[in-house]
Amino acid sequence: MPDIASREFDVKRAAFAATIGNMLEFYDFITYSFFATEIGHTFFPAQSEYGSLMLSLATFGAGFLTRPIGGIVLGIFSDRVGRRPAMLLSFALMGGAILTIALTPSYAAIGIVAPVVVILARMVQGFALGGEVGPTTAYLIEIAAPRNRGLVVAWQPASQEIAATVGALVGVILSSTMAPDMLQAYGWRVAFLLGAVCLPFGIWMRRTLPETVSHGEHVAGQVESSSHLALARRHLRVIVLAVMILASGTISTYVTQYMTTYAKNTLHVSPSLAFTVSLVSNGLQIIGAVLGGWLADRLGRKPIMIWPQLVVLVLTYPAFLWIVRDPGAWSLLFGFGILSFIGSLPFTAFYAAFTEALPQNIRGGVFATIYAVAIATFGGTAQLVVTWLLHVTGDPLAPSWYLLLAAAVGIVAMSLMPETAPVKTGEK
Repeated sequence: MPDIASREFDVKRAAFAATIGNMLEFYDFITYSFFATEIGHTFFPAQSEYGSLMLSLATFGAGFLTRPIGGIVLGIFSDRVGRRPAMLLSFALMGGAILTIALTPSYAAIGIVAPVVVILARMVQGFALGGEVGPTTAYLIEIAAPRNRGLVVAWQPASQEIAATVGALVGVILSSTMAPDMLQAYGWRVAFLLGAVCLPFGIWMRRTLPETVSHGEHVAGQVESSSHLALARRHLRVIVLAVMILASGTISTYVTQYMTTYAKNTLHVSPSLAFTVSLVSNGLQIIGAVLGGWLADRLGRKPIMIWPQLVVLVLTYPAFLWIVRDPGAWSLLFGFGILSFIGSLPFTAFYAAFTEALPQNIRGGVFATIYAVAIATFGGTAQLVVTWLLHVTGDPLAPSWYLLLAAAVGIVAMSLMPETAPVKTGEK
């Protein structure tokens, strides 16, 4: 096995192998939100369009219920057994769930069994994804040289955005080449199966990863018992702030992913334009995530967290006002694109800061658990909350209210996070 301490391995290849698995898992998880309307019609027939969509989104939310369990189980597993076994297990579970959803017959064909199977598959997906992010982020921090940690860790959120971009691209192609009835009948299944085709490659890539957790030696980050109390207090503060920041980022991410459905159902634009907006927005978030990591290595974690978040807070309502008043291609692409790009900058810096603040022997488990709890609480409900707000108020600006609240909470917590960047702390 390659020696992590002496860097006798290709960091770029290892980072790619870790994050391509992460990307494939997020592709299938996010694809569900893109095709929420079509999946609702397939598995959750209801008396109204609103009822069918809400049942579909509730099933999307079911995947978040098991995320904390997956975060705890697979996160601790990664700390005790290793990062690579945990990442392989989460990937295999996700693959089985993907195939199950893609191949389950409709409600019209097998009745109540169809939604039950889909809900169970979503719960398995949630368990797998809950245990994915913590070990992967810990792994990226551990293979990176201190001066490049932000940039290497940037591929965690960037891989998620790559997944969303590919999902949106698939949506654009399918919605442009298929009639609406074909898209509803089986087009969304094609999108899922395209992700499943990549599963063997992802498993092979992850099997080649070098391990970063050594159980025969003193684990970096452990401390003497006399300092446990002070360390616990410090970590508790960081963990609380991390939950607040993750809540902010999660709401922003999942409301953004919901914009495909929002554009189709609320603004009544064509499906192809709706998917194009998601494609452009997610593509810009890839650039923003990588740029955020690069800047965080050079300027510090906190400046890259705080200033872009402040800009998002200022621009969110005007951008939505423009989009709602003139829901054309230019306003949608530019408005959502700018918010997506600027909003993606702070969270790479946060990923690096939070992971660096945790000792290695608890890093995977704590990050996975906190991430999964925040995602389950706020990500699993974000799209339901937005749909409900739109329904009860009838105001197409309702998503901006939720985003503003999330951005405000995020900037307060970011301003209180400790600075961990080697360029600021002097670590080499």
